[in-house]
Amino acid sequence: MRIPRDLFGADLIKRLSRFGYAETRQTGSHIRLTSQAHGEHHITIPNHDPLRIGTLAAILDSVAAHHGLTREALLKRLLG
Repeated sequence: MRIPRDLFGADLIKRLSRFGYAETRQTGSHIRLTSQAHGEHHITIPNHDPLRIGTLAAILDSVAAHHGLTREALLKRLLG
């Protein structure tokens, strides 16, 4: 599955809540999410429309690594 080119920051935040991520703070347009699943993990999502492909890829890689998934498996669970 290819990385979507039209994913907005707010949409990604909603989808990541399925993995236990919740908003912990916001500074400007950047929102920090924290998950307690599989140990504590923090990620920062820019609330931009749409997210840049490199930024999205880095976020997905970080989440996938923390949850022991491949990027492909994570995309299927987030978007499928």
